[in-house]
Amino acid sequence: MPMNDAVSNNHSATPYVPPRWLRNGHLQSVWPTLFRKVPLKAPETAELETPDDDFLRLDWYRQGHSRLAILCHGLEGHSRRPYILGMARALLQAGWDVLAWNYRSCGGVMNRQLRFYHSGATDDLDVVVQHVLATTAYPAIALVGFSMGGNLSLVYLGERGQSLDARVVGAATFSVPCDLAGSARELARRANRIYMQRFLTELRDKMTRKAGQFPGQIDVTGFEQIRDFKAFDDRYTAPLHGFRDAEDYWRRCSSLYFLQRIPVPALIVNAQDDPFLSSECYPRAVAAENPMISLESPQWGGHVGFVTRSSDGIYWSERRAVEFLESLAPR
Repeated sequence: MPMNDAVSNNHSATPYVPPRWLRNGHLQSVWPTLFRKVPLKAPETAELETPDDDFLRLDWYRQGHSRLAILCHGLEGHSRRPYILGMARALLQAGWDVLAWNYRSCGGVMNRQLRFYHSGATDDLDVVVQHVLATTAYPAIALVGFSMGGNLSLVYLGERGQSLDARVVGAATFSVPCDLAGSARELARRANRIYMQRFLTELRDKMTRKAGQFPGQIDVTGFEQIRDFKAFDDRYTAPLHGFRDAEDYWRRCSSLYFLQRIPVPALIVNAQDDPFLSSECYPRAVAAENPMISLESPQWGGHVGFVTRSSDGIYWSERRAVEFLESLAPR
């Protein structure tokens, strides 16, 4: 686990200090899911067609601002999760419009194609970004990603490199499994069994629906024998998305290997007590080499936690994202 709390070119003025009863990575990770409610106006919804005859579901929150934040959710998440709504509310209050999108098969509606989504599906993120660039006049667009969505955002920026559209000004990411193999190993540990079981239960339901949608192309027989992401990604993610196996998928889709090529400011906030992350997910050496990367690793925060008890309901991670993005695209 990292000893230093930051390798950053844009330090937060206010370090994260949780209430004493929340100084536990597991509690931080589950508290918002179980207990957080975020009042927010209903979004304007839309379906965006993809080039391969599929679709992505979009939630727009528009107030006429000149800046847009595109929010990317985590594994088996969706655009109405509390962490997405909380970030959307904070950004709207700070003068940003917000677009939260759902990956293929997420958000309650199954997608049309055999493929679904994965940690490196930047083609779909690019469909969203290009749609925004082509149909709106925002001079500043930022990405905000959580967990798998953070990895996806960073891979996207690194892949595009110097060809990135100048209107995309940067990204703020939280609880990022920068090394997918290391994160998979952490989640396979006995101490993290509750998370692994929850993910596999949701993925089993999804694969069962896919099997009904594509008879003979997906086999869910014996799914109950799958105990970790290695087995799941070997059996489903890799073959359905053109990878040789889980190791090939993890290697080719880990943001760790794209950070050096990111051309715009990118914030990575990974708590030291995050139960999902291995030591490789704290890329201090790369952050020190690329001045565009700001890596912060607070002592507490869990996985997509950073809970704050405040009168306005805003979490520390949301204040940090607003603070960072304001430095990239002032009003």
